Amino acid sequence: MYKNLTIIAFLGAITILLGAFGAHALKETLAPEALKSFETAVRYQMYHVIVLLIVNSVDYFSNQLKNRLAIIFLLGIFLFSGSIYGIYLFGIPVRYLWFVTPLGGLLFVIGWLMLCYDFYKKALKK
Repeated sequence: MYKNLTIIAFLGAITILLGAFGAHALKETLAPEALKSFETAVRYQMYHVIVLLIVNSVDYFSNQLKNRLAIIFLLGIFLFSGSIYGIYLFGIPVRYLWFVTPLGGLLFVIGWLMLCYDFYKKALKK
């Protein structure tokens, strides 16, 4: 559990740094539409970091679910946000990453559906 929380907290710090970098350094170099995409990547990353912090901090969820969600959401962050960072920070052509961003988004949806299913199973037991 603490290993997951350590990784998640570190990822939260990176999210803040990327957000600040985007707001200050990239503001002058990216077109408004590109900056908006970058901000979306940072925002989605932070949403999922917060969810992972909550899920991994409470006893409500099984360790198995915590680990699965950590893998799914971390891969989602890497693919969704990471592909956008790759395009706007490292200049990787979109044609190399066009399929990666939606795959990361799909992983986010899968993670949320896993949470939904877990809540549903627990609701049926009560």
